[in-house]
Amino acid sequence: MSVKIRLKRMGAKKRPFYRIVVADSRSPRDGRFIEEIGYYNPISEPKEVKIDDEKAVKWLSNGARPTDTVNSLFKNNGVLDKFEESKKA
Repeated sequence: MSVKIRLKRMGAKKRPFYRIVVADSRSPRDGRFIEEIGYYNPISEPKEVKIDDEKAVKWLSNGARPTDTVNSLFKNNGVLDKFEESKKA
C-alpha cells in the first residue's frame, strides 16, 4: 500500500479550500483518507497554511510521499527541516 500526503479539495465553486490529508494512493482525490494533518487556503490574503508538524514528520518517517504541491508547502513552513533533524537524531 502506497501512502501519499496530498490535498483534498473542499469549498464552493471557484472558492477552493484544501485539507492536507494522508491517504492511500489508490483512493480518489476527495475520497477516503487516513488522517488530516492540516489545511491550506489559497484565497485568503495572505495565503493561510496550518500544518501539524508532529503528525507530518511522523507520516514522512513512516514512508508517506508528499505530492509536489504539498512538498512545496512543507518546504515553505519548515516541516522538511524538522523531518531532516528527526532523521539525524
